[in-house]
Parts: sequence; structure tokens; C-alpha cells
Amino acid sequence: MARPVHEFETYLHSMELQRGQDWDTAEYPYGLPAVRGWDKLAFHPHVTFFVGENGSGKSTLIEAIAAAYGLNPEGGSRDHRYSTQATHSPLHNHVRLVKSTRRAKDAFFLRAESFYTFSTFIDAEGNRSRMGGHALHELSHGQSFTALIENRFNGSGLYILDEPEAALSPNRQLGFLARLHELVGQKSQFIIATHSPIILAYPNATIYELSPSGLLPTAYDDLEHVQVTRNFLNRTKMFLDTLLADDDEADE
Repeated sequence: MARPVHEFETYLHSMELQRGQDWDTAEYPYGLPAVRGWDKLAFHPHVTFFVGENGSGKSTLIEAIAAAYGLNPEGGSRDHRYSTQATHSPLHNHVRLVKSTRRAKDAFFLRAESFYTFSTFIDAEGNRSRMGGHALHELSHGQSFTALIENRFNGSGLYILDEPEAALSPNRQLGFLARLHELVGQKSQFIIATHSPIILAYPNATIYELSPSGLLPTAYDDLEHVQVTRNFLNRTKMFLDTLLADDDEADE
């Protein structure tokens, strides 16, 4: 039986978009589905998920939340000030975070595409104690990410993660769920962009699905990612026969 999740005053209640004169829906990122059709978005006190197709804007949105909170948009915590190339969007300039009176003791932004750079920065610091005694570049991608969440995430924190499944096998995704639940029980709040039906299954969560029509709260079983994965696993041969059929066979 899963351990009970303790209630606590969350760190982020919601976010608001403050559109100004430079808000031009014909320009990136203001025309993305992720930033259309809403003015205020509520966060779940435990876990909030953003899910959508590639290019739907979920990573842009979660990056803006992290930057508005004061975290390095390239990943890391407030004290990680390294920078390689300023590729993040200006959306964070239009984001107002509604915070509680409780301040998170820990905060971290993980983005899969810059995890290598983050690992280089951490290894150069030489402080291996916070990573379980390991240099991250001595570990595989999945092992280094697991070392991060097992040793660096200390609880009582706000953790913003962009596609954590990129580093994790299905078994390690299950382990991530267990660790996430443990951290939620230690008064942590997560905001996660993900494609993974395994990670999305976490029950104490709100899921926002991004589609061409906008951003809507969606039940787990109604997610397109979940339905496609479930159908493929239940009808693997039929899917493969259709997807891999020769053009002549497909026309018959």
C-alpha cells in the first residue's frame, strides 16, 4: 500500500499571463497553444503535469515557469549561474507566479536537453557528496539522473522537470515514481513536462494536455499518449502490419 501523502501549504498556487504591448500572437512563443486561451492556471499542490505533442509548447511553458521562479533557464538551482547560449524564450517576462507564504527550502529545474552541460558544471565544482559520491560524467545518463533525484533532491522543495523520462528506462521510470512519491510526502511540489504514460500515471496530480485547440485539464485515461500506447501494446501485430506494410499492400 502506498504511503499517505501529507497535506501542506503548497509553494506555487498558480500562474498568470500578463500580456502587454509586445505580445504578438504572430510571433513565437505567443502564438503557441500552450499560451492561448487562458489567463490563469492552477497548480496541483503535489504534482502538475504538462503533456502534448512535440512542438505544442510544453517545454517552453515549463521553462518560463522555472525562469520566473528565479532558476537558471538552462537547468539547475538558483546558485547555478552557468550559461552556454541564451536560447530560452521571453515568455517568462509575462509570467506572474502566485506563491504561498511558505518558501521552498530547495528548488531545481531539470531539462533533458541541457543535462550534459549541468553535469559538466557539477563535476567541475568537485562537490560529489551531493550526488552520492559520484562524478556524473562517470555514470550513464540514466544513472546520473537517478543519482541526482536520489541525492540532490532533499525534500521541502519545488522541482520543475522537463522530460525526465529521456534518461530513464521503463524500470527506472517506475523507480522515479516511487522517489517522486517519497519527496511529495516530504512536502515537495513537482511541475513536470513529460510524454511518459508511466510517469503520467501518478495519482496525486493534475494533468494539462496541450493540443492545437489549447490547454485543458485531462483525465489520465483520456490522454492521447495513454490511448496510443495502450492500443499499440494490446494490438501490436495489427499496428506493425499497418505501419510496415509495403505501399502496394497498403493500397489493396
